[in-house]
Amino acid sequence: MAWTRYLSAASLGLAMLASASLEAARPVAWPDVQYDASVPSFEQVLGYAPGGVISSHAQTRQYFDALQSARPEQVRIVPYAQSWEGRELYYVIIGSAAHMARLDSIQADLQALADPRKTSATQAKTLIEKLPGTAWLSYAVHGNEISSTDAAMMTAYHLLAAERDADVKEILDNTLVFIDPLQNPDGRDRFVNAFRETQGLIPDTDRYSAEHDEPWPNGRTNHYHFDMNRDWIALTQPETRGRIEALLSWYPLVFVDLHEMGSDSTYYFAPETVPFNPHIDAAQRNKLTWFGQNNARWFDQFGIDYFTREIFDAFYPGYGASWPLYYGAVAMTYEQASVRGLEVRRRDGEEISYAESVRNHFLSSVSTIQTVARNRAAMLNDFYDYRQSAIEAGEKGPWRSYIFSGQPDPSAAQKLAALISRQGVEVQQATAAFKACGKEYPAGSFAIDLAQPSHRLARTLLDPDVALDSNFVAEQERRREKDLPDEIYDVTAWSLPLMFNVDMDRCKQALRGNFVDASQDWVRPGSFNATDNGEKAVAYLAPWGTQAAARLLTQSLRAGLTVKSTDKAFVKSGREYPAGTLIFSSADNPENLQQQLRQLGSDTGADIVAVANTWVEEGPNFGSDHVQTMVAPRIALAWDEPTFAPGQTRYVLERQYGYPVTPIRTDALRRADLSRYQVLILPETRGSYSSALGESGVQRLRQWIQAGGTLITLGNATRLLAQSNLGLSDLQRERAWQSEATNKLAKAAESNKKPTVTGTRLESSDALRQHLTPLSEGPDNVAGVLANTQRDADHWLAAGLPQALTVLLRGNEVYAPLRLDQGSNVLFYQGADDILASGHLWEENRLQLAYKPYLTIEPKQRGYVIAFTADPNYRAYLDGLNVAFINAVFRAPAHAAVVH
Repeated sequence: MAWTRYLSAASLGLAMLASASLEAARPVAWPDVQYDASVPSFEQVLGYAPGGVISSHAQTRQYFDALQSARPEQVRIVPYAQSWEGRELYYVIIGSAAHMARLDSIQADLQALADPRKTSATQAKTLIEKLPGTAWLSYAVHGNEISSTDAAMMTAYHLLAAERDADVKEILDNTLVFIDPLQNPDGRDRFVNAFRETQGLIPDTDRYSAEHDEPWPNGRTNHYHFDMNRDWIALTQPETRGRIEALLSWYPLVFVDLHEMGSDSTYYFAPETVPFNPHIDAAQRNKLTWFGQNNARWFDQFGIDYFTREIFDAFYPGYGASWPLYYGAVAMTYEQASVRGLEVRRRDGEEISYAESVRNHFLSSVSTIQTVARNRAAMLNDFYDYRQSAIEAGEKGPWRSYIFSGQPDPSAAQKLAALISRQGVEVQQATAAFKACGKEYPAGSFAIDLAQPSHRLARTLLDPDVALDSNFVAEQERRREKDLPDEIYDVTAWSLPLMFNVDMDRCKQALRGNFVDASQDWVRPGSFNATDNGEKAVAYLAPWGTQAAARLLTQSLRAGLTVKSTDKAFVKSGREYPAGTLIFSSADNPENLQQQLRQLGSDTGADIVAVANTWVEEGPNFGSDHVQTMVAPRIALAWDEPTFAPGQTRYVLERQYGYPVTPIRTDALRRADLSRYQVLILPETRGSYSSALGESGVQRLRQWIQAGGTLITLGNATRLLAQSNLGLSDLQRERAWQSEATNKLAKAAESNKKPTVTGTRLESSDALRQHLTPLSEGPDNVAGVLANTQRDADHWLAAGLPQALTVLLRGNEVYAPLRLDQGSNVLFYQGADDILASGHLWEENRLQLAYKPYLTIEPKQRGYVIAFTADPNYRAYLDGLNVAFINAVFRAPAHAAVVH
């Protein structure tokens, strides 16, 4: 029975300004299937057929609640997280009544199978004989990739209402199905609301119509503008944290992340394209073909076009379709051409409907589960073997143990340990000092024994570098030579110790000592050191340079405490205190200062030292001009067009450091009174700030800076500063470096544009390549590498920063260093031989970036202009740069020559 077209009214209960006639398709996927009338259909519960309406979060939950009520013996809804906007996330377990009756036992058996150290091969064989296969289908991590959520509902309906069908019976007899119908409810409802506001009498197929043209920031991201399909290794968002905890409680054998892509495409499913991460094993890659072939069989039956082995790779581990691979699953991405509404016209003139896109994801969903059912025993056996081989790889590999002692930032080390532990990596903490590989480590150090089932995940997350396949790199260089875009899909580096600025050692031996399982707490209480002999404290000191100290600063300012900070290091009572150290004077604060600081230290993890006098042996005294009184700045953040993901910076300040931010739409910045703000942050952009602000807005911004404001630009927002005609900064953006001969040719070509040119003879392919080289262009785009920088220790903006910092370099932003009479290059890239910390960096970029600035500051009368030439808050996983960013936001206003 084929899909047929029909007109239906919009469902009852939709909050729409007008009813709309919606063209949809009746959902029939398997030939001659008969649906059980006792299972509620879309029409009965929601008032429309699948594909007739783009279902909201509430409607989706309404339908799954109805299924659970109708078949409680086969359906269980399990909440796992709550979004920032208060929407519940949940997964749905569907299985036969027999499997559901022993759900707890199945879960315990899967946990046993996941640890070959506790479960012998013989015991595993017994478990495999009785365990069902498991398939986890995740839908709509990007909220505006809409078809998959309705397909999730149809998949559930099909499994319950068509259980007499031979294919469905095979699935239920052999498989437990987990459906996560809506991974990003905030983003989806943002899309749905915008779509319904623009909906007309009939669906509009013009992709430029308002109903297809989402307003900023669109529904792709969550509340804080995070692409949650990149968050799996960082766990910054509650949705991701809850999802990973749920997965680790079940270890599903197969994980599929269902997406959408451009409207002019068709349908994509595995196998994926190169490059593959080298920590993915051959058996996992081979199984991709099983799923691809079965999907192809069903797509062929329905005459649906598809493609494989293109575009979507499996190198970066932070995708939903990558991360589960490292506990032993088979993980895949499916992509459907998006309608972004109810109907759309492709560029070839063909019109596709939302119902068709729902159907396609429905087909691939059921086909995937069918493949699991038919390969149940093999997949369970391979999962056990994967976990066993991971242990063996750790025992026989080049490194047995990884150790990080907490230097230079113990609070960052604690967060790193918690982060990888929450992902299933076994992390231990030393309760006493120990020695390993010829080095002494203090109590509190963290250790990872790589002989564990999560060996491959630990290596992927912690290794300094994960190499791209050499053949793939060679192909990208060939493409680059012809000025073709590279095929690198995402960043090529993500080493967590480097991004957290935590020193990690690798050791070839198993560790001996006293260890306990590390805590999964993000923050551990700090230490409070009272004065000797119980003397009254005249002040309290908090050494600067850690995430914990930065949290203490923000929370102390919010609590109304008076905080001072030194621009230079000092020595007191034989202890060295770094530049930036916080000083809380008892005379300047309430009588209960000690009580408040004890609580703040516990909450933030900061170390606090009480002192009975203010005498220092070296460095500035507390009354020196080198000691600044910190202010509680009012922070404005550019919002709306043309900004890109400003919520990530807002998240860092609000959720990681507990400090409020005021988002101001860029259009309002043309006329806004900024005098009440001390800091304005311009996040990255996908447009032009100069166009958005206009001449009057730029003038107001310039006057505000000169009156004492601090302007901070992030990443490509710094291009605004490089427009010399605006008078905001002396920074200059560089074009790609060219040889002197090429530069002469470029100048000659510019000044001698004529219909004909002097004839030449090209006598080799090398001469042709030289002739084809563009005479003037920007540096090549870098997908994402980790790069080494070093600091100018003499500047107060570098307070508390280590001598070297690792940053994420992406894009093609290169700026000339500021002269000494213009400002300071506070952080700058290391030399060409040392700049690359991890990832793949084009040779020309490596040479040109050497010693170029990453962080600059320019005094402008009473205020400052601060530029990060790459975004320190990108994806909020560059924790090692937090102190540098906090310095810019909080130390600059304290130095600004303005009365607060």
